[in-house]
Amino acid sequence: MTQTSDNVTWLTQEAYDQLKAELDYLSGPARTEIAAKIAAAREEGDLRENGGYHAAKEEQGKQELRVRQLTQLLEHAKVGEAPTESGVVAPGMVVTIAFDGDPDDTLSFLLASREYASSDIETYSPQSPLGSGVNGKKIGEDAQYELPNGRKAMVRILEAKPYNG
Repeated sequence: MTQTSDNVTWLTQEAYDQLKAELDYLSGPARTEIAAKIAAAREEGDLRENGGYHAAKEEQGKQELRVRQLTQLLEHAKVGEAPTESGVVAPGMVVTIAFDGDPDDTLSFLLASREYASSDIETYSPQSPLGSGVNGKKIGEDAQYELPNGRKAMVRILEAKPYNG
């Protein structure tokens, strides 16, 4: 999936194509649609009290922000291969950990950029404290990371499998 270091984002070809398609839609047909909504709302009269106009302008602002985010992301993207089942934690993998070595207190999550957050599985960025702590570790190894309160926590890597979406 993705791994970011020094402004470079690693993407699989599938992920790159998906983000590029979203960018193409937002900077093409979606811009036309929002411009039509704004024009229709303008025709309704006084813009100071026109809720439809203000909502459309806000939607346009959010859309343009997303276009800028995607443009920057794709400009710095490097397309590579999806991770393999090597037993080593890497971005694009579903990782299962046990907290403090307790096999009953486990968490499974996708180690990937927030661009891939989904409702199916919790996503942790490789730059997050937990993500950077487990990244590169092998199954069976312990990993340490810093909690928000400054204390250290220990987890054991139980499983690391490529995410199949």
